[in-house]
Amino acid sequence: MLLKTLIKLFNRDLNKLKTEVQLYKNEANLWKTSKGVTNSAGNLCLHLVGNLNAFIGAALGHTGYVRQRDLEFSLKNVPRVDLLNQVDAVMLTVNKTIANLTVDDLCKEYPIDVFNEKNDNRIFFSPSFYTSGVSSWTNKLP
Repeated sequence: MLLKTLIKLFNRDLNKLKTEVQLYKNEANLWKTSKGVTNSAGNLCLHLVGNLNAFIGAALGHTGYVRQRDLEFSLKNVPRVDLLNQVDAVMLTVNKTIANLTVDDLCKEYPIDVFNEKNDNRIFFSPSFYTSGVSSWTNKLP
């Protein structure tokens, strides 16, 4: 039941991300920033996809994903349809990875040192760990 709930939560939040990306009337605004906004919505979307592919897909699902974190912030003007396709793809990766885990797997030590200390896998299964701040994008830019 817990694993099914995690899948539902990730799907809910990733679908919310897709909705936020689709709400931009002018696609070019996905790549703009304004005062108080350091990263564009497009770059935050790429970063979120990178986080999920690295921290869940590669680390726990052994997908072979190789992260290029610098590109998550330096790429610009990626077409909206490509962003949405990347979100769909990472949703499938997350779903498959979680579906192949057991509840006991969640308590195992996480295979990557992320916070300069040992952690169990549970911290990486909080959708808000990845999606916090997503809904504020459309409130800041037209």
